[in-house]
Amino acid sequence: MDQPISREVVKLLSQARLNKVPLSTLSRKFKPKSELDAYNIQSLLHKDLASLGYGDVVGRKIGCTSKIMQDYLGIKTPCVGGMFSSKIQQNQGEFYFDDFIRPGVECEIAVIIGDDLGDDNFLHDRYSVENFVSSVMCAIEIVDDRWVDYEVIDVYSLIADDFFASGCVLGEYNNPSAINLSEIRGDIFVNDQLVGSGIGRDIMDHPFEALAWLANFCSKRGDFLRKGEVISLGSIVKTIWIEKFDRVKVSMGELGDVEVNFL
Repeated sequence: MDQPISREVVKLLSQARLNKVPLSTLSRKFKPKSELDAYNIQSLLHKDLASLGYGDVVGRKIGCTSKIMQDYLGIKTPCVGGMFSSKIQQNQGEFYFDDFIRPGVECEIAVIIGDDLGDDNFLHDRYSVENFVSSVMCAIEIVDDRWVDYEVIDVYSLIADDFFASGCVLGEYNNPSAINLSEIRGDIFVNDQLVGSGIGRDIMDHPFEALAWLANFCSKRGDFLRKGEVISLGSIVKTIWIEKFDRVKVSMGELGDVEVNFL
C-alpha cells in the first residue's frame, strides 16, 4: 500500500476512534492487502494518535494467544496492538464508559521488560525471554469494539486498528521466578459475579511462550522489545462486554487482584 493511501487510512481510523464512530468496514481501496500492510498502518496510526494526545506507545498487547480467544474470534494466530501511556492505570482503575464505543474486558497476565532484548536475530523461546522479564502481574485489558460488526471484518483491518486495544489496568508487580505462571488461576468478576476463569497455561501452554512469539515476531520486522515496555500476553477468558457503571475485578492468586470501574 502506498504512503498517500496509508495516510488516508490512518486519518479515517484515528478520527473514527476520537469521535467514537463505529466503522462498518474499510473500503477496498483502504483495506490492507497483507499483514505487512496492516502493521505498517498500525505504526502510522500510533504516531497519529500520539500527536493527538494519547501519549507515547509504552507497550504492546498480544491478542489470540489462547484457544478460547482464537475460537471466539475465529483467528488462529496471535496479533499485536499498541499500549499508550495515557491508557494505562494501576491497581484500581477508573475509565469513563462513554470514552469507548463498545468496551469489553479481558483477564490477562502482563510483564515488564527489564532489559532490551537486542536486535541480534536470536530465536527466543520461553526460557530465554524469562531472563528479560523484571516483573509479572495480573491485568485487566480494556478492549473497544470499534466496528459495526467485527465478526465480518478481515483480520488485517483489525490489526491496522490496533486489534481492539484500548487500555489496561495493571496489578501489583511480582518477581517472575517466584510464581508458577503455567498453573496460576485467573477469575474475572463483574459486579461481584464470577463471569469467567482460566489457567496460565491456556496462553500457548505457558505465558512466556507468547512473549517469545512476540520477541521473534518483532525481530523479523527489524524491531525489538525494550527495557520498560509493558507487554500484555493475552486473555485466558473470552472477552466480557460490559455496561456503564460496571465494576470489574480480576483475581489471580499469588499475582494478586486488579480492579476497574466504568463511570
